[in-house]
Amino acid sequence: MEKGETDSSRSRSSDDSIQMEKNQLKERDGWKGRLDFIMTCVGYAVGLGNIWRFPYLCYKSGGGAFFIPYVFFLVMCGVPLFFMEASYGQFSSLSPISIWRICPLFKGVGVGMVMVSAIVCVYYNVIVAWTLYFLYMSFRAVLPWSTCDNEWNTVNCVVDTGDRLPQPSPPTNATNSSTLFNSTYLVNGTLFNQTVFGNMSAALSAAGNATAVLSGKKMSASEEFWTRHVLEITDGINNPGTIRWQLLIGLMLAWVFVFLCLFKGVNVLGKVMHFAAPFPYLVLLVLLIRGVTLPGAVNGIKFYIFPKWEKLADYQVWGDAALQIFYSVGMAWGGIITMASYNRFSNNVYRDAMLVPIINCATSIFAGFVIFAILGFMAHSADTTVEKVVSQGPGLTFVAYPEAVAKLPISPMWAVLFFLMLFTIGLDSQVVKQFILLKYFVTVTVF
Repeated sequence: MEKGETDSSRSRSSDDSIQMEKNQLKERDGWKGRLDFIMTCVGYAVGLGNIWRFPYLCYKSGGGAFFIPYVFFLVMCGVPLFFMEASYGQFSSLSPISIWRICPLFKGVGVGMVMVSAIVCVYYNVIVAWTLYFLYMSFRAVLPWSTCDNEWNTVNCVVDTGDRLPQPSPPTNATNSSTLFNSTYLVNGTLFNQTVFGNMSAALSAAGNATAVLSGKKMSASEEFWTRHVLEITDGINNPGTIRWQLLIGLMLAWVFVFLCLFKGVNVLGKVMHFAAPFPYLVLLVLLIRGVTLPGAVNGIKFYIFPKWEKLADYQVWGDAALQIFYSVGMAWGGIITMASYNRFSNNVYRDAMLVPIINCATSIFAGFVIFAILGFMAHSADTTVEKVVSQGPGLTFVAYPEAVAKLPISPMWAVLFFLMLFTIGLDSQVVKQFILLKYFVTVTVF
């Protein structure tokens, strides 16, 4: 008898919990516009990795040949997994942890999703803060990373990474004769010209003295701006340095922007994404049009898409393609489940699952053309090969690309556009990751 009463009370408790949850779901807001979900998913999927990682992976993994494993994993993993997460998120209208009531054994998967998103939120907003600081420094007539006459520059600073100390060229059959030589060298961004009247040994001595001035490692003006001014990197972990109040203010502003995008839930988030999602495409298109008109751009694009078929035999290439699909499209992070949970039950999730991954991957390929057009111009300006200027990660975004932008006519305008694009790309990805955490805490509090 007691056992039957216990089972009955448990059943009533479970029914009450389910009924309370249903009432909560009815009261919860959903996407207001038909494109809100797609725009938010595109903004979430298209992140900084599309700009600073995919082009480098494509170059390293066989150029155009890399598209084969990339598209393969898009079809085999990206689209099906996106469809699966969007389907059960839309069906259940639950958070990434609550959804695993369908199979409690896998509840740890949902916890892992939230934990990963929480960790990424911490460092991702720091990158957004860096972008805000670069954007702020772009609003001036002369970009600060384009010159070597700033307080943070050293004697090893050069304006162009292709600068070399020209050696005096001797006249034919003149080793010790009295001749007029002209020696030009660069110190701290300033060109010095020295005329030597005498024999060849005197001219070579003058060039040797110039070389001694630059005995340290040469660094571009943009690299010194990044390492010595923005980050103020110290000589080791035993010297932590001081707080960069400029970056601290930028970080606070970044969190304020995140709050403004989320303080009214999906109502505001959907409207913000109508601007934040398409805006980077407009800027990328403008930069591509400008980039292809620069000298050397064609060589950069050829370097990007020229296939190296032998790379397809390397398992690392296939591993990089799979990793990039998972990192870029956003499966197993909890974002797709969270956003799909706000869809109408009858929403065409199959259409969305086809559109978003394809748009994301097409964006990566499109961004590669923009990046390598500029890198081709950089290689042409430095009189070197594209291979020597290719980089990835922060090195591309905050060193190589600003250096290229500084060489363009009306460089402040292009710098503002570029860093504004990076800011919107970083912000919309950060907002969705933060939204995952908010939904988790709300779910824990309510249920």
